[in-house]
Amino acid sequence: MIYFDNAATTIKKPDCVIQAVVNAMQTFGNSSRGSHEGALCASRTIFEARMKIDRFFHGYGAERVVFTANSTEALNIAIRGAIPGHAHVISTDLEHNSVLRPLYYMRDHAGVQIDFVRADADGNLHYDDFEKLIRPQTRAIVCTHASNLTGLILDVERVGRIAKKYDLAFIVDASQTAGAVPIDMKKMKIDLLCFTGHKGLMGPQGTGGLLLSDCVDIEPWKVGGTGVQSYLETQPEELPTKLEAGTLNGHGIAGLSAAIDFIEQTGLDVIHAKEQALMNRFYEEIRRLPQVKIYGDPDKEKTAIIAFNIRGCDSGKISDILSYEYGISARPGAHCAPRLHRALGTVSQGAVRFSFSYFNTEEEIDQAAAAVREICISSCT
Repeated sequence: MIYFDNAATTIKKPDCVIQAVVNAMQTFGNSSRGSHEGALCASRTIFEARMKIDRFFHGYGAERVVFTANSTEALNIAIRGAIPGHAHVISTDLEHNSVLRPLYYMRDHAGVQIDFVRADADGNLHYDDFEKLIRPQTRAIVCTHASNLTGLILDVERVGRIAKKYDLAFIVDASQTAGAVPIDMKKMKIDLLCFTGHKGLMGPQGTGGLLLSDCVDIEPWKVGGTGVQSYLETQPEELPTKLEAGTLNGHGIAGLSAAIDFIEQTGLDVIHAKEQALMNRFYEEIRRLPQVKIYGDPDKEKTAIIAFNIRGCDSGKISDILSYEYGISARPGAHCAPRLHRALGTVSQGAVRFSFSYFNTEEEIDQAAAAVREICISSCT
């Protein structure tokens, strides 16, 4: 199998990640639930992972790193914990449902009003629109760092400056950029950074997190066991315990910690350069095919994603042909990005998305490009 669905999850993990998970499953007890060696081993590894993540994203201290199951959980905690009822929020047409559905929930259950910065037919945003949409009731800007459909990377530093100018909370979904491009919370003025571990960070599924700046405090989305202050009837107030009810995924966090080690030892710039080179190689091979329509502005900074269609053929059909006839895994359909598909005009057709990893090869790129050329000739005619 040739795997090009890395924007959904990276299937190839560094060997050190797999070994770290195996070791954790053989040795870990439950963090914060005892003083025996198994519990202490888990606690040490989790604390070390907090420190690595804080350093990796230029955060505000290890205690302000909260572990979650994925970015969806992190975004729910951030959006539902930081945005008050009847407030006004600004978001964008580029968002994944992990942002949209929590916002719509707040609209329907807490009277929150939402405006969206519109995307044009190429998937671009007009940054001046952020300021134009601000009202006296505006309390937050919530946006993705990069589109999971076109790969467009937003200028979050510019948006962060706008948020700070008007004293707004700035919530960023880094699902597609964590591990793929540098992220500096302080430089980008990010208050709440939400990430997942199983994509660009090359960690296990079931891992993710939320980093808080030192000027935000949010209410917990869930409450329950923590292993500390057990006689309190309410959730402890100290971070990260306040936002981490229940047993953490210690095994997965051990793997995520090893994944960050791999990225830092390899070099984020090296990983980014290779992924960009693979994406550009594929783009150059298919962009001249008259039957192919590629989505997104090719002149803008992107993650390693190419989304396209072949004539008027359903994207699911193209994906099935790639899978069953060529052994190539790609992602068709709506990609949980309904507003952007409306902007691109691809609601009925969807799009075929190729997303590339550091572990892909030029040979795989060439095989995929040849497959697209053959499909253009033989299918959907």
